[in-house]
Amino acid sequence: MHCLTFDSLGHLDGTSTPTDNNDAVWHKRDAIVKLWLYGTLAQTLFKSMFKKGGTAHDVWNRIENQFRNNKEARVMQLDSELRNKEIGDMSIHEYCQKLKSVADLLSNLDAPVPDKTLVMYMLNGLNEKFDYVLNVIKHQKPFPTFEDAKKMLEMEETRLKKSHKVAVTHTDNPSSSTALITTNTQNQQTNISRNNNNDNRGNRRGNRNKGRYNNNNYHQRPFYNN
Repeated sequence: MHCLTFDSLGHLDGTSTPTDNNDAVWHKRDAIVKLWLYGTLAQTLFKSMFKKGGTAHDVWNRIENQFRNNKEARVMQLDSELRNKEIGDMSIHEYCQKLKSVADLLSNLDAPVPDKTLVMYMLNGLNEKFDYVLNVIKHQKPFPTFEDAKKMLEMEETRLKKSHKVAVTHTDNPSSSTALITTNTQNQQTNISRNNNNDNRGNRRGNRNKGRYNNNNYHQRPFYNN
């Protein structure tokens, strides 16, 4: 993009060449492009790439070859990583970003991943809490794009978070039904104690009355002489 903006793309692909060895304008521009390239490299990579002399096109080719060595093995490794990627504790945004990054690397290695395939990889790595929306996405016609499926999953993630917050709030607050049960239990125990006390007092009164009745009967019983 830098080279395109400053009309220097020919210094990368080799289509721009100096008119002669004294073409100072061309050599100055080529040196600027080389500076941009070296400025993007990590220190370890810079040490292996740097050579005196040469053009920006030479530097570009060395960098390209460095990244494209063992390309087929790299493609197999990234494809396996993409197939087996799981969401785990990541958010939907983080999960989709990682999938997209691996897909971009495969595209840079001339092994682009079709959008539909990327959506299937994304769905396969979800956990069970997304089962409902997963089935909705699978049966949509036409099949959603990666971005559309991502938006649906983010909406479901937001809904699940709200439901969890409501559940936690109800769990943290004292339950009025529990308080009523406790109060009712205490009232029942109090009533039972009062009833028992009343029954005991009634029994004592009954026993005293019974004793009085028996004594009265004893004194009122007629006495017969044989």
